[in-house]
Amino acid sequence: MLMMGFTGLLGILKILLMGLAAFGLFDAAFRREDAFRAADKQNKVFWLIILALALLVSYLFSIFSFLPIIGVIASIVYIVDVRPALKQVGGGSGWGRRGSSSDGPYGPYNGGR
Repeated sequence: MLMMGFTGLLGILKILLMGLAAFGLFDAAFRREDAFRAADKQNKVFWLIILALALLVSYLFSIFSFLPIIGVIASIVYIVDVRPALKQVGGGSGWGRRGSSSDGPYGPYNGGR
């Protein structure tokens, strides 16, 4: 009975780690490519590959092997370091961000001032 509880706990932990990698992957997918260059944080394709591998490895392997641990570290680095830098450069979440109602195709319209 104790082993069933431990197995359930490991299952929940595996789901949480997969969720962490999935969140990072979807967040990186919706960021702009130029924000990665402006923040000097590798590039978008690099982070998409790393986070997709982290998600795949956390799904395929046991929690006690070293590959999911590397994937978790990569996901945490993205969420703690890269994501805030992208937010600072990009100015906001990047998820369906809309401009002001006075924004034109080349920037804000200030009424000819």
